[in-house]
Amino acid sequence: MAGPNPMSLFDVAGRAMSAQLVRMNASASNLANAGTVSATEQEAYRPLRPVFAQELDQATGLSTVKVQGVYRTTATPIRTHDPDNPMADANGDTWGAPVDENAEMVEMLEASRQYQNVVEAMQTAKQLMLETMRMK
Repeated sequence: MAGPNPMSLFDVAGRAMSAQLVRMNASASNLANAGTVSATEQEAYRPLRPVFAQELDQATGLSTVKVQGVYRTTATPIRTHDPDNPMADANGDTWGAPVDENAEMVEMLEASRQYQNVVEAMQTAKQLMLETMRMK
């Protein structure tokens, strides 16, 4: 019975690109929910954060990333006294999503740059492989 196939450079790059997409999607979700208001603290949106782990391929020694999960933070929702809001509780308070829009934009830009770096590395690897094949 054969074991799993060893990882290639393309597998490593594919996982890296997938990880950056997870980062971008989490930030996009957080930005989409920024400014949302809930009637209770428990119902308020909490930002998402992806958690990554290193994974080592024993056969090749290549190290890559895997997504362990995407989790909600325990950030405290923002209480606002707004008795005229139809969602206000008995005290006249509403609960807003604790999303830092500037930090989310930075996260999204960083993920986008990292994704582009992997794409460029893959293009370089592809070009080197093609040039190597032409030498034979």
